[in-house]
Amino acid sequence: MSTAASKVVRAACPHDCPDTCAMEVTVEDGRAVKIRGADDLPFTNGALCTKVAHYLERVYSDQRLLHPMKRVGRKGEGRFERISWDEALDTIAAKFAAIAADDPRAILPYSYAGTMGLVQGESMDRRFFHRLGASLLDRTICASAGAAGWKATMGASVGMDPEAIVDARLILIWGGNPVVSNLHGWRYILEAKRRGAKLVCIDPWRSQTAEKCDLHLAPWPGTDGALALAMMQVLIADGLIDRDYIDAHTLGFDALAERVKTCTPEWAAPLTGLAADTIRSLAREYGSVKPAAIRLNYGLNRCAGGATVMRNIACLPALTGAWRHPAGGALLSTSGNFPLDQQSLERPELYTANHTRPPRTINMSTIGEALLRADEPPIRALYVYNSNPVAVAPDGTRVREGFMREDLFCVVHELFQTDTADYADILLPATSQLEHRDVHKAYGHLYALTNEPAIAPLGEARPNSEVFRLLAARMGFTDAVLRESDDEIAAQAFKRRDNRALGLDPETLRTRGWVRLNLPRPFAPFAKGNFPTPSGKCEFFSESLAQRGLDPLPGWVPPHESPVSNPQLAARYPLAMISPPARNFLNTSFANLPRFREQEGGPKLEIHPDDAARRGIAAGERLRIFNDRGAFHAQAVVTERVRRGLVVCPSVWWRKLSGDGENANAVTSPALTDFGGGPTFYDCLVEVAKA
Repeated sequence: MSTAASKVVRAACPHDCPDTCAMEVTVEDGRAVKIRGADDLPFTNGALCTKVAHYLERVYSDQRLLHPMKRVGRKGEGRFERISWDEALDTIAAKFAAIAADDPRAILPYSYAGTMGLVQGESMDRRFFHRLGASLLDRTICASAGAAGWKATMGASVGMDPEAIVDARLILIWGGNPVVSNLHGWRYILEAKRRGAKLVCIDPWRSQTAEKCDLHLAPWPGTDGALALAMMQVLIADGLIDRDYIDAHTLGFDALAERVKTCTPEWAAPLTGLAADTIRSLAREYGSVKPAAIRLNYGLNRCAGGATVMRNIACLPALTGAWRHPAGGALLSTSGNFPLDQQSLERPELYTANHTRPPRTINMSTIGEALLRADEPPIRALYVYNSNPVAVAPDGTRVREGFMREDLFCVVHELFQTDTADYADILLPATSQLEHRDVHKAYGHLYALTNEPAIAPLGEARPNSEVFRLLAARMGFTDAVLRESDDEIAAQAFKRRDNRALGLDPETLRTRGWVRLNLPRPFAPFAKGNFPTPSGKCEFFSESLAQRGLDPLPGWVPPHESPVSNPQLAARYPLAMISPPARNFLNTSFANLPRFREQEGGPKLEIHPDDAARRGIAAGERLRIFNDRGAFHAQAVVTERVRRGLVVCPSVWWRKLSGDGENANAVTSPALTDFGGGPTFYDCLVEVAKA
């Protein structure tokens, strides 16, 4: 019960996780003393993951940045001295104005999902940089390829209701580890198992999720697209398809059937490393058991064919008619269900109204190359917020070289002095989720959430939205939308006239803490077709891809780096490496806090006993992992959780806390996916030796 000195505040977990939990924060005398999952939101169900359950350690960490600072040492040294907010803002505004006088596109914002909030993550920041005329950032580093492949087939990021999966009889968990990265969704999958469902995990690594499933299939990284094609071949050849659904609700079946004729399990076996009989058995089971569900995640899209693989898998439930049942179909993301008003949030008209130069877009996944190449105009200023690119971007050596440029003016707005913060010229203190206002959609359920500020900002920390308002005023921008408050922005987040937003008014959301989208229960989005594609059908054949000069049909895109696709490279670097999320980190969030670093125990590399023996490696030894791009060190974990020829490095460690100043991204590739512009983190060959 709340009193004058004690209150409970509604909040939302801001991190890049499909669960987007509703939280309750107990505040006493202005200090947050307890945080818990909300009981009344069904998906959260009163529970938080082990990271966010200890969120107050993050909020009140003695590592928090509390004051603006300016650099006094060399870039990368991390030496700063305290300054006032006035000096910091004046410095930034003056630098930006001088650069913008030549060409504002030489200024680049860099952000991603440090917060998933619509106010602090993608509103006033976009407005400010649009008004400034800065380069646009293509935010690709996690999900863009998979989303592009899914959209080409399905029309939008829409799929089955994750709560309905409890009634599925077969569940394929493909390219994800929900025990670690979708814990509340895993609860519904476990309930399905208790009701008799069979769980199949498809993952190169025997993850924590794979260990709890009935069957684990471990294809080579980057070959899931071949597995999906072979499954389609078996489904069609064996007559395990729903012709009525196909005829009524799909486009291009005959062309698809012709395309996959030769993609037999025998064709896919040497590519995937799976036995042909195993592939055939999986396909027949998927085509026979109803309802069957596929839960995908974005690990699949971090390879050369990242968009095509998602497109291939998205075809499967339409072939079998699995969409007829609420517990059938597939789910990659629910985000497309939310009627966001991005026009109101981001105000792109500020660019066109104030600038005649065409906008320039920079892919965030190639930030190292972008900072080092002689573009016109070259990037002269960088504003980093909600991200830690020196640690998380691929081809880390080139990224660090780019940030080392003395002629690059770099601003970093952060909670902690991250790897990236060490390269800042101006370092600004950011608020945590408990210290600012926000509103959230989700990509793993169907509920919108509010986040109310529970405590006053610590020290001189300020939210993203406030800093961009202040910078806009400093630069003389008088547009009214650059002065709007956080409450005003939050009220514009959703299209109020969209039927899905019925009941999602600001006051109801703030009072209750969450509102489910106005969608049916049960929710079977494509039971009668109505796909949000140009044709209104599931598009096996995509005219939109054809018009872009891309393959209009599902197909096979081999990895950039594998023994099959690149035998010469594999002769020197014979081990495939993937770097999935460490259980106690979330990208690089939490990776600086003592509790979670101690639980991880240092960078580790899992390697099969046969591969270890061939290299004279024993468990616990310090290893050097390397290729032409760079090298890093980790401790050997010799285990059969990985297949022969594969090594796994749970990530992402801060470079300066890793022991050698490097992390797994020292060896990951800057190459991009087939379409969607995504990075290829899991398309990486290395060699391993004792250090």
